[in-house]
Amino acid sequence: MITCRIKIYLKYSFFQNFLIFLFLISAAILPVNFLRAENKIVNPSPQTEQWVNLKKSLFSNRKVKENAYEILSISAPFRAEDAAVVPISIKSKIDQSKKKFIKKLYLLIDKNPTPVAGVFTLSPKAGRADIAIRVRLEEYTYVRAVAELNDDSLHMVAKYVRASGGCSAPAGKDLQAALKRIGKMKLRTQSNPELGKPTQAQVMVSHPNLSGMQKDQVTQLYVPAHFVRKIDVMHGNEKLLSAKLDFAVSENPNIRFYFVPNGKNDILSARVKDSKDSVFEKSLKIVVQGNS
Repeated sequence: MITCRIKIYLKYSFFQNFLIFLFLISAAILPVNFLRAENKIVNPSPQTEQWVNLKKSLFSNRKVKENAYEILSISAPFRAEDAAVVPISIKSKIDQSKKKFIKKLYLLIDKNPTPVAGVFTLSPKAGRADIAIRVRLEEYTYVRAVAELNDDSLHMVAKYVRASGGCSAPAGKDLQAALKRIGKMKLRTQSNPELGKPTQAQVMVSHPNLSGMQKDQVTQLYVPAHFVRKIDVMHGNEKLLSAKLDFAVSENPNIRFYFVPNGKNDILSARVKDSKDSVFEKSLKIVVQGNS
């Protein structure tokens, strides 16, 4: 009798553990399948009306190769935490050289009020044509990067990002304080730059970058647009980067880019011009390993 009870208990325990095992496996798999299904169902066709019109407006009848992941990639959050500060990273799959290089990068946001967020002109001496920046998104939208190579070919990649209300979101907590800091800049590089190797650098400028779609929380009147229009970066006497920007760029514009230390005239200098024609400048002496 006891033996029989033990056998029944063991069978029951095995069955119970087996059910628990199946539950845990299901709990692990279902969220993944749900996310995959969400991606397939929610993402609209990348051939949006805005993209069709943009292609015609910017590139006329030139062919744009789509899904050109052999040339570049674009990274952005699946769902942005803050639509007014969405990090976008564009990475090149080719090195900048005299024979083959990306001469321009277009950052396009289909459903923003002004979809051309930035146009970056790059030097072949930059080493890499990578750009990182933070932008505002007004609606769920495709964010696109188009690379124009030195042979005039065009290559596009896109990422669908879920975020809304970024362009009309209120400016920082204290607009007056932000206006007092306007124009303060920083230039910095990654630690220990090496001679002849692509090195990441960063230019930052304190600026409210007002879109013209934001309301004063006291008067409830729209605050006039006032934003960074252009950033030029020089490496010695060589223009490394020229960025033409729109108010889609987040408050306090911040751009990461690359340059190659040469040990001769390693000075980075940045010149910023805003929509009111105010100009701000900053320079940085680069100390390269093995050089003083």
